[in-house]
Amino acid sequence: MRPRIAIDAMGGDEGARVMVAGAALARHRHAGFQFLFVGDEAQIREALKDHPNLSAASDILHAPDVVSGDDKPGQALRGSKTTSMGMAVNAVKTGEVSAAVSAGNTGALMAIAKLALRTMPGIDRPALSALLPTMKETDVVMLDLGANTECNSRNLVQFAVMGAAYSRIMHGFDRPRVKLLNIGTEEAKGTGTIQEAAATLKGAGALHMDFLGFTEADKISTGEVDVIVTDGFSGNVALKALEGTARFVTDLLKRSFLSSLRSKIGFLISRPATEMLRDQLDPNNHNGAVFLGLNGVVVKSHGSADAKGVANAVEVAARLVEDSILERISEDLKKISETSPVAEVAK
Repeated sequence: MRPRIAIDAMGGDEGARVMVAGAALARHRHAGFQFLFVGDEAQIREALKDHPNLSAASDILHAPDVVSGDDKPGQALRGSKTTSMGMAVNAVKTGEVSAAVSAGNTGALMAIAKLALRTMPGIDRPALSALLPTMKETDVVMLDLGANTECNSRNLVQFAVMGAAYSRIMHGFDRPRVKLLNIGTEEAKGTGTIQEAAATLKGAGALHMDFLGFTEADKISTGEVDVIVTDGFSGNVALKALEGTARFVTDLLKRSFLSSLRSKIGFLISRPATEMLRDQLDPNNHNGAVFLGLNGVVVKSHGSADAKGVANAVEVAARLVEDSILERISEDLKKISETSPVAEVAK
């Protein structure tokens, strides 16, 4: 399937210029991509002037309004018929496009997407999932990262199913290693909700995953697991802590290398290593969070993403469409046998 992707051109810190540039970069890498840019037509056409090769593969849908970063989800829902974000998601609903990408307000995007697309059969709540860098060659899939602050064990099991399907697509794993985020690795640790989810996943042998118990937050980046499952409150806190630590490390290194002449010389010697570190920690290289569990593909780009980051978000959306993420999740849910402890999760 050749993906056609709706781009909310007005989302993000720099609006149409960066969103169009990111789409152009993605199409340079993948010539078959097609786009529907949604937003202020004049701004989009102006941005397209810098990318003439993109124009032939693009259509424009004018949207008179924009969801601001301060809009509450309720406000965004009420105005969704005329905003670039709402119209981009609606294009997924109508089948005009295969997926939508927005760098706008996360809460608003979640609310609009959930109302327009609804959740898949067998899924109670969608989850926000992203790829996070690790010490190994592959990133770790983590969810939920903020869509659901409170979750029951049934939600966590569904998140595990969705995360495993996502990992199989992005990394080609046959049976991704899955763990629940907990305050310890011992079997007796954690809340009743986590314990119930663990017991269910242990008995769900029909699923395409290897459930390996619990992991702690300090192991998120080690690469010892492929999918980490948690509630949205804990996941968002962990994500912000990781982002803050990455900024702290890079700022500390920069300050240290500039502190003296000897340090500057040391920087020149170690520059290849520091460049590799910077590349690994650059959020643009891991941009593109996905709302899993909806009847359609919606990808959230970071608001401050540059063209490279937007291109990565577009490529994530296209990959999920091309490899049929919705069908994979549905198949995994159907594989749960009626006699399995997890059978009620799919009903």
